[in-house]
Amino acid sequence: MLLSMQGWMKLLGAACILWGAAGCGIWFAGHYRKRIAELEQLKQMVFLLKGQILYASAPLPEALETVGKRSGGALGSLFLETAASLAEKPGESFNSIWKEAVLRMNDTALSKTDRQTLAALGEHLGFLDRETQERTLLLYLEQVDAELGVLREHRQERCRLYTSLGIMGGLFLAVILV
Repeated sequence: MLLSMQGWMKLLGAACILWGAAGCGIWFAGHYRKRIAELEQLKQMVFLLKGQILYASAPLPEALETVGKRSGGALGSLFLETAASLAEKPGESFNSIWKEAVLRMNDTALSKTDRQTLAALGEHLGFLDRETQERTLLLYLEQVDAELGVLREHRQERCRLYTSLGIMGGLFLAVILV
């Protein structure tokens, strides 16, 4: 039995709905994995920053620039942008420059909570002694480790859930609409 033109259009519409919904589910799963990867990169960058401050005795703008150049990506540009802003605005506090730079980050998978925690990191850097800066960086690293532990623990089930929900949601919509 041949399908009429209307039947073919319905079939094509159902396929498009299914394809789009499945793509959304796969995108959410990829976004979850990207968040984990960015938090791991951020953790590594903070370790490098700690080393630059404590062992190389580099001033904060120089340490940020060094770490930003070594890391690259959106997080590397955050560090580079902050270092450049510190050089351009010598009278402004590190905290305000850091918060502005974190708020301007758009091309990242970090959640709102991750960004708030990252912005709070700037409150105790730049103007205190090295020991206090070290404790601040270590506290931030513990927070990132805890978040990464939770994310890694649920990675497989969440990614599978996002993908399955995308496909099943697409099937549901296709059946309802066609």
